[in-house]
Amino acid sequence: MRQGWADLPSDVGRHPVAEHAARRRSRLADLFPGERLVVPAGTFKVRANDTDYRFRPDTAHTWLTGNQTTDAVLVVEPDGSSVLYARPRSSRETDEFFRDRQYGALWAGKRPSLSELAELLDMEVRHVDELDQRLDASTKTRVHRGVHPEVERTLDRAVTSDEGADAELSRVLSELRLVKDDWEVGELQQACDVTTLGFEDSVREWDRVLEFGERWIEGTFFRRARAMGNDIGYDSIVGGGSHATTLHWIDNTGPITPGELVLLDMGVENTNLYTADVTRTLPVSGTYTPVQRDLYQLVLDAQSAGIEAVRPGAAFIAAHDAAMRVLAHGLADMGLLPVSAEEALDPSSKVYARWTLHGTSHMLGMDVHDCAQAAPDAYAKGTLAEGMVLTVEPGLYFQADDLLVPEELRGIGIRIEDDILVTADGSRNLSAALPRSPDAVEEWMGRLRG
Repeated sequence: MRQGWADLPSDVGRHPVAEHAARRRSRLADLFPGERLVVPAGTFKVRANDTDYRFRPDTAHTWLTGNQTTDAVLVVEPDGSSVLYARPRSSRETDEFFRDRQYGALWAGKRPSLSELAELLDMEVRHVDELDQRLDASTKTRVHRGVHPEVERTLDRAVTSDEGADAELSRVLSELRLVKDDWEVGELQQACDVTTLGFEDSVREWDRVLEFGERWIEGTFFRRARAMGNDIGYDSIVGGGSHATTLHWIDNTGPITPGELVLLDMGVENTNLYTADVTRTLPVSGTYTPVQRDLYQLVLDAQSAGIEAVRPGAAFIAAHDAAMRVLAHGLADMGLLPVSAEEALDPSSKVYARWTLHGTSHMLGMDVHDCAQAAPDAYAKGTLAEGMVLTVEPGLYFQADDLLVPEELRGIGIRIEDDILVTADGSRNLSAALPRSPDAVEEWMGRLRG
């Protein structure tokens, strides 16, 4: 069994992110001169018993290296040089090859060799077993924590831990990703383009949607995500009828009923792990009822106001404030607010939030909620800059048991979401290929259904 096998090399080439990743590592090193920085990729997570979830590396690690293999660890040394410690494939002379369900090529597929990873990523690569030998307590070491417990235990045995210093590293790693370079913008555009195809696939199969319900849309979109990307960027939300009023409805077990609306919040994660995040609310019958159209138009007007507010130098919260102003006045015109729109908009009130529920924007990138560990002053309380990408996604949600709204509104949830790039003079909608206006949505659905 162990003899007579060739270790055939793979022709990998140089990854297009390698040059960008090298610049990112250099920027990071400059921020922590004379220190050692450790950024793990992570390892497998158990799904059930002896089966694991499909591996997805930690975002910061892949952003800095391009590596997507398990158990790797990036170390930025005090002199600014970088080494990737990786777990290569095992040979057929080992038990691992034949018996290991996680790492053996016979079970899990062929991992790259150290030399192949070095060629792919254009950086120095060593065996992960050497990591603990390279550490020393005399050098200040920061660790990006919460990713790989075993790596953290190894480091804690070798170096003195500083929780505050480690948290600062994770914060900086988030903040460095706030502004996307041109390559990243291209990746996000590609993710949005494939997401558009996934939405179109779902509408083309509308007869099956009506037969099988929410599950069919979820499965159809996932097929496109796997065919042209890595995965879905997050669990798809397919909310038919009153399920649309549950913000993160991911059970996707309900029917799709003519006469109702269906809220689709879905995004493809591309092969380089950049994700789209797009929402459309569609009329199941192909046309909006008068009530549905009026509510949809109100949300669309709010979203348009939010997008218009996105520009360099504007507050991150500007899109939310603009959208909420439109929605509050719309709710007041409907007679739903107990006070005037202006009184409701006062921070001490916000009574309109009973029906708007959530913020309008979050950063987008390799994580669907990107840069989450950034300091408030750099993100939520900060200002927008050219190259940032954020969602604009206001919504209205009238719960089925809400006795403060007319019965005809109960059980209706509407959200419209697009992915917006901050440009030098304003913004660009990366997901604009999907129609937004009610007339355009109806025409689009009719054309795809044939």
